[in-house]
Amino acid sequence: KHRLSFSLPIASPAMAMLSTLAFAVATLSTSAAAGGLLRVPISKLHVQTVDGQSRGAQVMLGAAAQLGMAPHTARTTQDVLLKNQYNSVYYGEINVGTPGQPVTVIFDTGSSDLWVADARGAQGKGLYFDGDSSTTHHSLHEPFHIRYGSGDVSGMFCEDTVAIGQLMLPNLTFALVSNTSGINGWDGSPYNGILGLGFDSIAKSSGQTLMSALVASGQLERPVFGFYLGDNSPGELVFGGVDPAHVASDFTWVNVALATWWAVGLDSIKLGDVLTLSATRMAIVDSGTSLLAGPKREVDALMATTGAEVIQGLYVVSCAARLPDLAFNFGGKSFALSMEDLVIQKVGGLCILGIQAIDIGMPLWILGDVFMRKYYVQFDWGQKRLGFALAASGNNLV
Repeated sequence: KHRLSFSLPIASPAMAMLSTLAFAVATLSTSAAAGGLLRVPISKLHVQTVDGQSRGAQVMLGAAAQLGMAPHTARTTQDVLLKNQYNSVYYGEINVGTPGQPVTVIFDTGSSDLWVADARGAQGKGLYFDGDSSTTHHSLHEPFHIRYGSGDVSGMFCEDTVAIGQLMLPNLTFALVSNTSGINGWDGSPYNGILGLGFDSIAKSSGQTLMSALVASGQLERPVFGFYLGDNSPGELVFGGVDPAHVASDFTWVNVALATWWAVGLDSIKLGDVLTLSATRMAIVDSGTSLLAGPKREVDALMATTGAEVIQGLYVVSCAARLPDLAFNFGGKSFALSMEDLVIQKVGGLCILGIQAIDIGMPLWILGDVFMRKYYVQFDWGQKRLGFALAASGNNLV
């Protein structure tokens, strides 16, 4: 038996996977338009051991780029970089209000609402949104509350200008959050809000979601966005298209299975030629979740077959082990992850696997950042489909 002692800056296994998948279901509405292109690079946060040394897990962190506030011209192309800092949570920078105030947010395909922390919600963090300093801010006096896999937040809805680079949306409805005490590890997190990129149907707001508003505004070249998550290197989010420099194969297109989340019909899961699972028929592609996550019974079966041990709620194997590929089969194709893809941290001779057991009341798998680092994902808002391609390795972001 191996004994391992380490601590995560995120206080629980649920937050270790940083699930920002909202627990809500409704109906879907979308719209289509055409216009420009925007790139956003991504950052990641690290997991630390008790000795304080960074071990390189995953996080979605705020972009380092300076985001302008000038109106976007239709049919033009513009890039906005996001950084990727240490593979645990990917986040980027937006501007809110007039004049624009920079705020770092997680770009989350598992939820649909935008919220940013105010001074109370920031709890001492230096970066937050001050509505009183914005000449275009309007409070709606409507309460906001949302539950994520990592905890709850609450506040009030408001309207103001929101900009991502040159893409500008006046009078966008979002939430100004004053209570973030329910978020595990909030104090040590690098972000100050969450920008949901899911469909309108699961939004708490009665107004348009940010992506719906962007599409309707005609600012995007195409009603799509594409995620590239670098492995210990910067990542990139592109609004209005994809970045061919980070795509290494043709796209496999799969229709959205439900008019709610970015979900696909799951045919089966295979662990090499040893084990096949087919009980769960849906998988959600979620940029706001660090790990792979699935029903406990299935995850336990997979991990038992690999010989993994559970240590402090995490699945651990010897780094000398040779694990078969773990493959998710959907859209008529197999999307395989090797042991190298699955390992999120090494401690001595032990390797921590980026997989988590969950129980959220319905059978589904969540394909988080562990999956999205291997595969570039194109989210086609207009046609309600997902495109999957091998991600090109290396860091050639400008």
